[in-house]
Amino acid sequence: MDYAIVFLGNPGSEYELTRHNLGFWTGDRVAEKLKCRFKPGKGDYYIAQKRLRGNMVSLVKPTTFMNLSGRAAKQIMDKYELTPKQILVICDDFALDEGRIRVRQKGSDGGHNGLFSIIDELHTPDFPRIRLGIGPVPEREDPADFVLAKIEESVIHTLRKLADRAAEAVVDYVTRGFGYTAGKYNVKPSAPPESDDGAERPKEV
Repeated sequence: MDYAIVFLGNPGSEYELTRHNLGFWTGDRVAEKLKCRFKPGKGDYYIAQKRLRGNMVSLVKPTTFMNLSGRAAKQIMDKYELTPKQILVICDDFALDEGRIRVRQKGSDGGHNGLFSIIDELHTPDFPRIRLGIGPVPEREDPADFVLAKIEESVIHTLRKLADRAAEAVVDYVTRGFGYTAGKYNVKPSAPPESDDGAERPKEV
């Protein structure tokens, strides 16, 4: 096994059309691109596997709620004897403007419960991640309510396109590496600079 791609979201149909499930959307797009299917794994996750230009890749969707996502990441890491740097995490980020993508080699949880759980289980923040912008949170709205609310019809198309681009970024990361992927997807000249570990933000819950 060369890479495990862990897509973050919440299980259950009631969460399917929420911003917090953008990671799951991306996982489904990647599976479609690679012509493979998710199936129950031997742990707290669904898994799909495919060889991609010589690299064996596992696509992973945790079956726990977001705040326990680290269980699946740790189980996969142990099962395939991976290092944290071989685990790529895909998640939403309300500190990024809607539609943006940020590719990072490491960083803090930035208030994201799924990233917090993975950092806790792996005992390190040094794993790559692709963060998908869903922000900003509307003024006076609680971040937890925002990420778990049903997405408005006017926004769904934009976020589906973001999931499509994120799926392309995942394939680029595996086949062409971090440098190429970061250079292709992080660039936005009009955007303000951002630190490697993400902008300061309030906790979701």
